[in-house]
Amino acid sequence: METIERFEQPHPLVRRVLAPNPSPFTYTGTWTHIVGAGEGLAVIDPGPDDADHIARIIGAVGDASIAAIVCTHTHRDHSPAARALAEKTGAPIVGCAPLAIEDLGPRADAAFDFDYTPDRILADGEWIAGDDWTLEAVETPGHTSNHLCFALPEADILFSGDHVMGWSTSIVSPPDGDMAAYMASLDKLLAREEALYLPAHGPAIENPRKLVRGMLMHRRQRERQILRQLEQGEGSVPEMVKAMYRGVDPRLHPAAERSVLAHLIDLRARGLVMGDGAEWRLAA
Repeated sequence: METIERFEQPHPLVRRVLAPNPSPFTYTGTWTHIVGAGEGLAVIDPGPDDADHIARIIGAVGDASIAAIVCTHTHRDHSPAARALAEKTGAPIVGCAPLAIEDLGPRADAAFDFDYTPDRILADGEWIAGDDWTLEAVETPGHTSNHLCFALPEADILFSGDHVMGWSTSIVSPPDGDMAAYMASLDKLLAREEALYLPAHGPAIENPRKLVRGMLMHRRQRERQILRQLEQGEGSVPEMVKAMYRGVDPRLHPAAERSVLAHLIDLRARGLVMGDGAEWRLAA
C-alpha cells in the first residue's frame, strides 16, 4: 500500500497536516493549513471532526497559540473540527458564512456542516493578521455559494480550498452550486498574481494561472459537449454523462451528473437550452 505523507512544509510560513478522510471525492484527504511561524497562528480548514486529526493539528502548532480557525466553506470535510479545536484552544472561528441546505448531491462527505457557527464572517477583501502573516478573504462562489479562498501576501500564496485543485476539477452541484458563479470566480483568480496555490485536496499548484486557464477551457469544452449531445437528441443527464465520461470511475458519475446539470441550468439562463431537470433540449 502506498505510504501517504501526512505532514508537509511548502513554505517557512506554512505547514499542512493531512486528515485521514481519503475518498474518490477528497483524494488523499483534507489538508489543514497552519499559517505563521511566530506565536499566534491561523489554522485553515481544520477538516472533519476526527479526534486523531485534531490532536495532530495541536501537535503541529506546538508551543504556539492559535489566533484564528479559518474555514473556506462548510462542507463536512472542511469545517466540523473547528468546534472541537475552538473548545480546546479558545481560538475564534472566522471565514465563510454559515450555509446549511439540503444538498441534492450524491456524496455524504460533501453535505453541509449544519452546526458551523463562526465568530466572524469575512467579506471579500477583508483580512485577519498575526505577527508575521496576513490572510485576505477572496470570495469565490461556485462550488458553494459561501466559498472563500485566502491570500497570504507575505508568501505569495493562495489557499484555494475546493475551488482550484490540481488533481480534479471542483464539483458544482445545484441548488447551491452555480456554474456561472464558478466560472466568474475562476476569471477572478486568473486576474490575481499569486505564484503558488495550496488547495484543500491534492498537491501544491506551482503554475496556478496556467491551471486556471486550463480549467476555464475544460468547462467551456464540457459545455460544447453538452450542446452536441442535445443536438443529437440526447436529453437525459445520466445518458449524457455515460457518453461524455467514458473511462471515468463510475462511482464519480453521480457527481458528474450534478456538474452537467449545473451547466444546463447556466445554459438555460442564457437562453440556449430548455428543460426542467429530467429532460433537456435546445432552445427553439
